[in-house]
Amino acid sequence: MKRILSALVAVALAFGMAACGAPAASTSTPASSAASSAASASASSEAATEAKPTQDRSGAAITLPDNVETVISMAPSITQTLMDLGCTDQIIALDTNSAAMEGAPQGLPAFDMMTPDAEQMATLAPDVIFVSSISSSGGENPFQPLQELGTTVVCIPTSASIEDIYEDVTFLGQVMGKTERAAEINENLKAEIDRITALGASIPEDQRKTVYFEIAAAPSAYSTGSGTYMDEMINLIGANNMMADKAEGWTSVDSEVVVSGNPDVILTNVDYLEDPVGEIKSREGWEAVTAVKNGDVYQIDNMASSLPNENIVSALEEMGKAVYPEVFGK
Repeated sequence: MKRILSALVAVALAFGMAACGAPAASTSTPASSAASSAASASASSEAATEAKPTQDRSGAAITLPDNVETVISMAPSITQTLMDLGCTDQIIALDTNSAAMEGAPQGLPAFDMMTPDAEQMATLAPDVIFVSSISSSGGENPFQPLQELGTTVVCIPTSASIEDIYEDVTFLGQVMGKTERAAEINENLKAEIDRITALGASIPEDQRKTVYFEIAAAPSAYSTGSGTYMDEMINLIGANNMMADKAEGWTSVDSEVVVSGNPDVILTNVDYLEDPVGEIKSREGWEAVTAVKNGDVYQIDNMASSLPNENIVSALEEMGKAVYPEVFGK
């Protein structure tokens, strides 16, 4: 299960900018920003309260019922936010990867996020089905039959930035009628990010370490270049992303690139190997890499770092302690 989930996450991140599939009539105009990151995090509950969205986060037109009472969640990042919003009891089915998460509701119908059983989903008659760009990463929209039946399918593409995460939380709060709770989540997220940012900013420019963050192991290694929320996270803790000037977005990585890049620290969130840290340290030809030579290779929680939602603060804390233990504490 972990190998499957991690592989899906890597695919989703690689194609995170792709919109979810939708009928042609529903893809007319780009979605307006739900709120800026700072406004989302600091606005009062009154400011957060507004009419139900008429577009989802991909820009597709949607029609929501006044009260959303039952939902199906087809992505772990969305499921976690729904739970944090206090909507666990409204989830009537979910994807198999969400079902395997700690704390997820049990005993519910579970569907494959890539090939969901549309007929069985339709019998559940949910008010809303939440999907992400994972399901449409192959170029097809597996939920189109449900949309053609009139089911409201709401897409939240994989976030490209921390700003997107704030907006996703705000959007989900509006859909679920939980705007006050969404504002609270964003306020807490902003406070934690501000705290971590201040610590990262205390690192002098000439002492900033170079980090290589691996999200899929060799021989099909994947990492993050510039223009992703994970690149932002590396910068927030006061480090430099080794891949930032080599690629944009989520990218495959050749071993030679890491060796020549000679990172000070290597982070990995691979969780489908028995010993991902040991595997990196034992790679042929990596003996002279500074991070390997000094033993500065660390595992970061996969869920916290690979699911773009409010829980990235846990991964940020882990990353800070791994790279700068003297600043972030051990």
